Amino acid sequence: MDELFSHLPAFLPGTVWLTGAGPGDPGLLTLLAVKALREADVIVYDALVDESCLKFAHAGAELEYAGKRGGKPSAKQRDISLRLVDLAKQGKRVLRLKGGDPFVFGRGGEEALTLVDHGVDFRIVPGVTAGIGGLAYAGIPVTHREVNHTVTFLTGHDSSGIVPDRIDWEAVGRGSPVIVMYMAMKHMAEIARKLIAAGRKPLEPVAIVCNAATSQQTVHETTLVNADGVIKANGIEPPAIIVLGEVVRLRGGLDWLGALTGRTLVGDPLGPVGLKDPA
Repeated sequence: MDELFSHLPAFLPGTVWLTGAGPGDPGLLTLLAVKALREADVIVYDALVDESCLKFAHAGAELEYAGKRGGKPSAKQRDISLRLVDLAKQGKRVLRLKGGDPFVFGRGGEEALTLVDHGVDFRIVPGVTAGIGGLAYAGIPVTHREVNHTVTFLTGHDSSGIVPDRIDWEAVGRGSPVIVMYMAMKHMAEIARKLIAAGRKPLEPVAIVCNAATSQQTVHETTLVNADGVIKANGIEPPAIIVLGEVVRLRGGLDWLGALTGRTLVGDPLGPVGLKDPA
């Protein structure tokens, strides 16, 4: 096993590796992420890291939870960033482990810039982001040549916790056939209103993927106008990724996890004439 990692970059004392753990399944960890887990002196991990990923850590590693969840008591981002600096200055190998990818709505850029300000060397280790890997585990591709040639990734709230006012909702609604939304459940009703006002059809398909790529994964298929009602009726809580667009219909043929438990897949979910215009 050691030979497998021998050619990879050295994890030096006094440095920080900002690393993506992927959406949940530890099998989606990269080799660099596993190397970092095996060698880190301290692992500072967030709320979206599946605990099974931490089993790769060596017995002497210190584990520090630094999770951030909307509406719940959480560590301040500035404090987390400075904690990474402090640990690195102590000469430790510091692994900052984040769910998904650290540079996709993961605040990895903010933490890295703090390290730069304090003269701490770091490495970025990308991970599989939930907006791609999590949807793949739900049997939903973010692109399909008969459906879309563009896709937009957006966050449902800004740093103050409200729907971002810097998003041009009309442009997004008009120009992107598929929209993948992170951290959008709390404001789904408002987001749906904005997108419908921008011209999206109320009955356009939506999927809400909760706890993606974990043993607790659930998928709720609905429509744009009904998405908020489904969230409330089912008591759905984060983490969840929401996707809007005709690619959701492809789940009928691509739900590979469902097929493992008996679901019959449809060879052409879009029908013989291709993409159908929703009612």
